[in-house]
Amino acid sequence: MKAYNSNRKASLTAGILYLLTFVSVPTLALYGSIHDANYVVSSFPDTPVLIGGILEIVVGLTGIGTALALYPVLKKQNEGLALSLVGFRVLEAATIFVGVMFLLTVVALHQSGAGAGALDISRTLVTMYDRMFLIGQSFMPAINDVVLGILLYKSRLVPRGLSMIGIIGGPVLLAGTFSAMFGLIGQRDPLAGLSAVLVAGFELSLGIYLIRKGFKPSAIANVGPQPLKPLR
Repeated sequence: MKAYNSNRKASLTAGILYLLTFVSVPTLALYGSIHDANYVVSSFPDTPVLIGGILEIVVGLTGIGTALALYPVLKKQNEGLALSLVGFRVLEAATIFVGVMFLLTVVALHQSGAGAGALDISRTLVTMYDRMFLIGQSFMPAINDVVLGILLYKSRLVPRGLSMIGIIGGPVLLAGTFSAMFGLIGQRDPLAGLSAVLVAGFELSLGIYLIRKGFKPSAIANVGPQPLKPLR
């Protein structure tokens, strides 16, 4: 019973945290003004950008939380991959924080009345944010979901069909990310957004499933401690 309660707590915590990772969706609208080329010399309010930055910080922290909550269970399947998931989530959060720092610097320039002389640096910082977004909120989530999908598929902790969404969605998002990196599509083009649908659907569905049902009891019983395995 104690083991069951521990596993249920882990699944419930991870599920709630996965749902919280969607709090940054409004930033698509909140960051509209800061992408204006003349933001630093404009009269745009800074509040939407500041709120967006806070929401992104929440996403970074909850992302780490999902990996930490799942680690005690996933390490019994493959400790090496489970540790990798934690490390990737930390790296993802770090890139998110750096991206937010770029935007907060632009806000600081705006608030200080830096004027036209700061236009070039502000535009550069926003461009750096956009590039960092491709790494922190496109590339890294794709890698994370493939690793997590494999762990869940092998352990059968959740329905295998759900695990497959992550395994398939990761490469699809990677294709969209690299297409944007190489200029084949625009970073805000509808096609770029479509490439993230499966990954978003996987994380949302996983969060809901873990909250409602938790890990499958039969899988928990069959997953025993495994030695640390090489990733290759």
